[in-house]
Amino acid sequence: MNKKELKILLIIEQCNPSMSSVPLEGYNFYQEISKIADTQLVTHERNKYALTQKHNIKNTTYIEESNFTKSYYKLAASITSNSKGKINWPVRQALTYPIYAEFNHKVYKQFRKQVLRGDYDVVHVITPMLPRYPAKILKACKRTPFLLGPVNGGVPFPEGFQEKARQESAQFNFLRALGRFLIPGYVETYKKADRILAGSTFTFNMLKELFSISDSRISLLYENGISKNFLENTKQRGETSEIVKLLFVGRLVPYKCADILIDSLSRLDAITKDHISLKIVGDGSQRNYLEKRVKELNLDAIVNFVGWISQQETLNYYSQADIFCFPSVREFGGAVVLEAMACGLPCIVVNNGGIGEYVTEETGFKIEPVSKEYVTQELTKKIKILVKDESLRTKMSENSFKRVQEFTWERKATQIMEVYREIIAHK
Repeated sequence: MNKKELKILLIIEQCNPSMSSVPLEGYNFYQEISKIADTQLVTHERNKYALTQKHNIKNTTYIEESNFTKSYYKLAASITSNSKGKINWPVRQALTYPIYAEFNHKVYKQFRKQVLRGDYDVVHVITPMLPRYPAKILKACKRTPFLLGPVNGGVPFPEGFQEKARQESAQFNFLRALGRFLIPGYVETYKKADRILAGSTFTFNMLKELFSISDSRISLLYENGISKNFLENTKQRGETSEIVKLLFVGRLVPYKCADILIDSLSRLDAITKDHISLKIVGDGSQRNYLEKRVKELNLDAIVNFVGWISQQETLNYYSQADIFCFPSVREFGGAVVLEAMACGLPCIVVNNGGIGEYVTEETGFKIEPVSKEYVTQELTKKIKILVKDESLRTKMSENSFKRVQEFTWERKATQIMEVYREIIAHK
């Protein structure tokens, strides 16, 4: 099959090159798939400005949002956030489901006849990525293969981190399970999809068990990727200096565990402390607390808070760093780890969720999430090892850059094309 022979209805509700996280991932998937297949993109009207500013995107349908839904979102957002900027995500996701439901229904209404007619070779729904949303268009896929994903999520907090779980309002996570019974079409989507792509091994196993999915209907395709442009813009590692530069990049919220990283630095011996610095790139509800913690531990001289910056600016910090420290205990995609690896950084992560699958023994260290105390102790040990062993840092740096080549968006699109061919042949 060549490009002209494959026509794909690509439904990506969150597809935005000017945003981060899932909307940017959705855009990256679209960008690469559209290069090798004839795609009809369907997305939300909120993405129109960013997409049209990026370049002239053809064959795109923007689904409009009703005035009621716009007002409803503002209400749901105000209910689920406090004055300090902390968001109750489980409740917000539950309350804002009707907004997606409107999009889902309008897509079905607008494209039902074309799909029934067989105008497309494959219908592929990429976002939302959380595995808790139905796709009504599946009802029209009588003779057209339907592909869902990569979906990713559902990773629980480790048993030893229940305090973090409470800080992240995890007591409301029961709403996810409730949704399986209450949301129309949810179970049907997973039971009848021709193929499901799971974004992590955890989600792969969870979905197989929940919906009794056979091996032939589910595949592992990691959610996140790295762009060729990012790889081409990474700078060569500079000459080593006496100061080993540590880096953390991420939102300053409880589950990202920047506090554990700060505490681990306080336990280093004086000689090691004299030879390191830490840059914390990002912002969030915990920033004030973290800054106070740094002062309490007398780490002002070696810890610097950079704040929220653009990706291009972040690239400069990656390029100047020597070690990437990211002790997040509940990470689904973890794009920052791939970015760090693309810049040749050895990575120290917690082995829970997607990031534990990116990092290998050759590229860094994975710490089991036994407890907060255990992770703090191990992080201190691993930092000390890498600070003292320059040759190990160099070797891991080289291996990180090699490893990340497996995660380019171009390669992911090629893998998805193979899936298209398989499900077309099977259908």
